Amino acid sequence: MYARSTTVHADPQRIDDGIAHIRDEVMPAVQSMPGCMGLSMLCDRDSGRCIVTTSWDSEESMSASRDAVMPMRERATDVMGGSFEVQEWEIALLHRAHQAPEGACCRVTWTRGDGARMDEATETFRTGLIPRLDEIPGFCSVSMMGDRQTGMGVLTATYDDRAALENSAQSVRGMREQFTQQLGSEVMDIAEFELAIHHLRVPEMA
Repeated sequence: MYARSTTVHADPQRIDDGIAHIRDEVMPAVQSMPGCMGLSMLCDRDSGRCIVTTSWDSEESMSASRDAVMPMRERATDVMGGSFEVQEWEIALLHRAHQAPEGACCRVTWTRGDGARMDEATETFRTGLIPRLDEIPGFCSVSMMGDRQTGMGVLTATYDDRAALENSAQSVRGMREQFTQQLGSEVMDIAEFELAIHHLRVPEMA
């Protein structure tokens, strides 16, 4: 499974317009493409930072969609009044404790490490951290994506609401430090978002 994430640095005043455009225009078009497994959109209304992620059943499907999605991406960026950057990932792991409800929020952690250790990192996360995440009140799901060439990785943990997200911070901090130390990786950025659109059909991979 693979994913393409487009980060838009949008005008905070135009985020609702952007959500409506992605939901009503982009999502139906993308989901009609061969191999598409759905779309999600994360938003930070304070900073204007938004992340739209499409998932694909193979690297070939993702590659084949590149030209078709380019004008959609440019149009969405015009609607939201910002600039964008694109990254492509291999989905290493996806675990759902339960479906995310309306009002769910996410914590996204970007890391950099040794791309050759991606399988080891996935197994470490699966066996060592998922059981502990499942015990956190309000935890919904977690995904782990990586780029074997660059060593970049991104972890997205979803919680029932903003309160559950905030209450998890201390518990997760210790897990994050243990995980990065064990694998010799570095945390590059951490951000929190509202889960504005959640329509992914990626199966459990944990």
